Amino acid sequence: MKIITATFFKSSAEASKCPKPDKPEYAFIGRSNVGKSSLINMMTNKKALAKISGRPGKTQLINHFTINEEWYMVDLPGYGYAKVSKKDKEKWVGFTNEYLLDRKNLMTLFVLIDSRHEPQKIDLEFMEWLATNQIPFSIIFTKMDKLTDNIFKKNMEMYKNRLLQDWEELPQRFFTSSSHRIGAEEILTYIGSTNELFVEP
Repeated sequence: MKIITATFFKSSAEASKCPKPDKPEYAFIGRSNVGKSSLINMMTNKKALAKISGRPGKTQLINHFTINEEWYMVDLPGYGYAKVSKKDKEKWVGFTNEYLLDRKNLMTLFVLIDSRHEPQKIDLEFMEWLATNQIPFSIIFTKMDKLTDNIFKKNMEMYKNRLLQDWEELPQRFFTSSSHRIGAEEILTYIGSTNELFVEP
């Protein structure tokens, strides 16, 4: 699948105010500064579709983008470290969880993980919560260009072994580099095939 058009549609501070669930939807989430906005911009071939910042916690709303007039791409607030108030963090968690639990047209949640780090407790616990609540998700490992091939393979093997301690079957995984434009085609092929399964709620 190729992205022909990608346009900002709406920002929502509450899950109930998101667009009508009349199109298949794919959301992106991850720890603060994992490279989420860069990946969205790389996939859509638009440098400023999603706002990029070196400051963690830049995304503070549920941001919907219309892709090819056929499906939604959603940029969700990051979780984990961010220099914001406890009240703001609780607000983000509240409307993000409500979105994930209630959004009927969410086909897949893409959980972004920085490939440079060993398995993090916060990521593992979040994925366990997704599984418990039967929210379909895939993993996108980011920033693979920051590692040598050997270290990247070593880190991925470590992550695989850690996941298999808790999972009988591994979630779908993708490997990306926004700066080297790696991984977009595989993700879009997956989205294209998954779109065919969509039935409007």
